Amino acid sequence: MGKSKQAKKLAKQQAEANERTIAENRKARYDYHVLDSLECGIVLVGSEVKSLRKGTVALSEAYGKVKNGEVWLVNCDIPEYVEANRFNHKPKRERKLLLHRREIQKFAMKAYEKGLTLVPLKMYFKEGKAKVLLGLCKGKQDFDKRAAKKKAEADKGLRLSLMRRQK
Repeated sequence: MGKSKQAKKLAKQQAEANERTIAENRKARYDYHVLDSLECGIVLVGSEVKSLRKGTVALSEAYGKVKNGEVWLVNCDIPEYVEANRFNHKPKRERKLLLHRREIQKFAMKAYEKGLTLVPLKMYFKEGKAKVLLGLCKGKQDFDKRAAKKKAEADKGLRLSLMRRQK
Protein backbone atom coordinates (compact mmCIF):
# COMPACT_ATOMS: atom_id res chain seq x y z
CA MET A 1 0.00 0.00 0.00
CA GLY A 2 2.52 2.60 -1.16
CA LYS A 3 1.76 6.24 -1.69
CA SER A 4 1.17 7.50 -5.18
CA LYS A 5 3.70 9.85 -6.79
CA GLN A 6 1.40 12.84 -6.35
CA ALA A 7 0.92 12.13 -2.65
CA LYS A 8 4.70 11.82 -2.16
CA LYS A 9 5.32 15.08 -4.02
CA LEU A 10 2.67 16.85 -1.94
CA ALA A 11 4.20 15.53 1.31
CA LYS A 12 7.66 16.75 0.23
CA GLN A 13 6.30 20.23 -0.60
CA GLN A 14 4.62 20.47 2.80
CA ALA A 15 7.85 19.44 4.55
CA GLU A 16 9.79 22.11 2.63
CA ALA A 17 7.14 24.70 3.51
CA ASN A 18 7.83 24.05 7.22
CA GLU A 19 11.56 24.64 6.71
CA ARG A 20 13.16 28.10 6.39
CA THR A 21 16.89 28.34 5.74
CA ILE A 22 18.78 30.85 7.88
CA ALA A 23 22.33 30.27 6.62
CA GLU A 24 24.23 27.80 4.50
CA ASN A 25 27.94 27.04 4.78
CA ARG A 26 28.88 26.91 1.08
CA LYS A 27 32.57 27.11 1.91
CA ALA A 28 32.33 23.76 3.72
CA ARG A 29 31.31 21.95 0.53
CA TYR A 30 34.34 23.47 -1.22
CA ASP A 31 36.85 22.74 1.56
CA TYR A 32 35.61 19.30 2.68
CA HIS A 33 34.32 15.97 1.37
CA VAL A 34 30.99 15.50 3.17
CA LEU A 35 30.79 11.80 4.12
CA ASP A 36 27.59 11.86 6.18
CA SER A 37 25.18 14.41 7.63
CA LEU A 38 22.79 14.57 10.55
CA GLU A 39 20.09 17.00 11.66
CA CYS A 40 20.36 18.14 15.27
CA GLY A 41 18.73 20.71 17.49
CA ILE A 42 20.59 23.57 19.14
CA VAL A 43 20.23 25.17 22.59
CA LEU A 44 19.72 28.94 22.22
CA VAL A 45 18.64 31.86 24.38
CA GLY A 46 15.85 34.23 23.35
CA SER A 47 18.01 37.01 21.91
CA GLU A 48 19.85 34.45 19.75
CA VAL A 49 16.57 33.22 18.28
CA LYS A 50 15.51 36.80 17.50
CA SER A 51 18.86 37.43 15.80
CA LEU A 52 18.50 34.20 13.78
CA ARG A 53 15.02 35.23 12.63
CA LYS A 54 16.65 38.35 11.17
CA GLY A 55 18.94 35.96 9.25
CA THR A 56 22.26 37.04 10.71
CA VAL A 57 24.63 34.16 11.44
CA ALA A 58 28.13 33.19 10.24
CA LEU A 59 28.85 29.47 9.91
CA SER A 60 32.04 29.71 7.86
CA GLU A 61 34.45 29.29 10.80
CA ALA A 62 32.25 27.06 12.96
CA TYR A 63 32.88 23.41 13.82
CA GLY A 64 31.56 20.73 16.16
CA LYS A 65 33.46 19.45 19.18
CA VAL A 66 32.79 16.48 21.49
CA LYS A 67 33.23 17.35 25.15
CA ASN A 68 32.19 15.10 28.08
CA GLY A 69 29.91 12.97 25.87
CA GLU A 70 28.11 16.02 24.45
CA VAL A 71 28.48 17.77 21.09
CA TRP A 72 29.10 21.53 21.08
CA LEU A 73 29.02 24.04 18.23
CA VAL A 74 32.13 26.20 18.52
CA ASN A 75 32.95 29.54 16.85
CA CYS A 76 29.49 30.06 15.36
CA ASP A 77 28.92 33.81 15.24
CA ILE A 78 25.36 34.92 16.01
CA PRO A 79 25.52 38.72 16.38
CA GLU A 80 23.84 40.47 19.29
CA TYR A 81 20.19 41.42 18.90
CA VAL A 82 20.11 45.22 19.20
CA GLU A 83 16.72 45.45 20.97
CA ALA A 84 17.71 42.91 23.66
CA ASN A 85 19.77 45.54 25.59
CA ARG A 86 21.29 44.08 28.80
CA PHE A 87 19.77 40.62 28.31
CA ASN A 88 21.89 40.02 25.21
CA HIS A 89 24.09 36.98 24.55
CA LYS A 90 27.79 36.57 23.74
CA PRO A 91 28.11 36.34 19.92
CA LYS A 92 30.70 33.53 19.74
CA ARG A 93 29.81 31.42 22.76
CA GLU A 94 29.78 27.62 22.58
CA ARG A 95 26.29 26.22 21.94
CA LYS A 96 25.15 22.73 22.85
CA LEU A 97 23.81 20.53 20.05
CA LEU A 98 20.94 18.18 20.85
CA LEU A 99 21.55 14.59 19.77
CA HIS A 100 20.48 11.22 21.09
CA ARG A 101 23.18 9.29 22.91
CA ARG A 102 23.36 6.63 20.19
CA GLU A 103 23.74 9.34 17.52
CA ILE A 104 26.63 10.86 19.46
CA GLN A 105 28.31 7.46 19.75
CA LYS A 106 27.82 6.64 16.08
CA PHE A 107 28.48 10.03 14.54
CA ALA A 108 30.76 12.08 16.76
CA MET A 109 32.93 9.22 17.96
CA LYS A 110 33.51 8.22 14.33
CA ALA A 111 34.86 11.71 13.78
CA TYR A 112 37.11 11.44 16.82
CA GLU A 113 38.48 7.99 15.91
CA LYS A 114 39.09 8.59 12.21
CA GLY A 115 40.30 12.18 12.54
CA LEU A 116 37.31 13.66 10.70
CA THR A 117 35.73 17.05 11.33
CA LEU A 118 32.18 17.95 12.38
CA VAL A 119 31.16 20.93 10.24
CA PRO A 120 27.79 22.75 10.28
CA LEU A 121 26.51 22.72 6.69
CA LYS A 122 23.24 24.55 7.17
CA MET A 123 21.18 26.26 9.87
CA TYR A 124 17.41 26.51 9.49
CA PHE A 125 14.07 26.70 11.27
CA LYS A 126 11.95 23.56 11.05
CA GLU A 127 8.44 23.85 12.47
CA GLY A 128 9.58 26.87 14.51
CA LYS A 129 12.64 25.18 16.04
CA ALA A 130 16.24 26.03 15.13
CA LYS A 131 18.11 23.09 13.60
CA VAL A 132 21.67 22.54 12.38
CA LEU A 133 22.65 20.13 9.62
CA LEU A 134 25.96 18.78 10.89
CA GLY A 135 28.27 17.07 8.41
CA LEU A 136 30.96 14.47 9.03
CA CYS A 137 33.71 15.79 6.77
CA LYS A 138 37.19 14.98 5.54
CA GLY A 139 39.40 17.86 4.42
CA LYS A 140 40.11 18.25 0.70
CA GLN A 141 43.61 18.66 -0.68
CA ASP A 142 44.39 21.55 -3.06
CA PHE A 143 44.43 19.26 -6.09
CA ASP A 144 40.95 17.96 -5.16
CA LYS A 145 39.65 21.54 -5.08
CA ARG A 146 41.21 22.30 -8.48
CA ALA A 147 39.72 19.12 -10.00
CA ALA A 148 36.25 19.96 -8.62
CA LYS A 149 36.47 23.50 -10.02
CA LYS A 150 37.59 22.20 -13.43
CA LYS A 151 34.70 19.69 -13.51
CA ALA A 152 32.18 22.41 -12.56
CA GLU A 153 33.44 24.66 -15.37
CA ALA A 154 33.22 21.80 -17.88
CA ASP A 155 29.64 21.02 -16.79
CA LYS A 156 28.71 24.69 -17.10
CA GLY A 157 30.16 24.85 -20.65
CA LEU A 158 28.26 21.70 -21.61
CA ARG A 159 24.98 23.10 -20.28
CA LEU A 160 25.48 26.38 -22.13
CA SER A 161 26.19 24.61 -25.42
CA LEU A 162 23.07 22.45 -24.99
CA MET A 163 20.97 25.56 -24.30
CA ARG A 164 22.33 27.27 -27.43
CA ARG A 165 21.56 24.18 -29.50
CA GLN A 166 17.95 24.11 -28.25
CA LYS A 167 17.34 27.72 -29.31
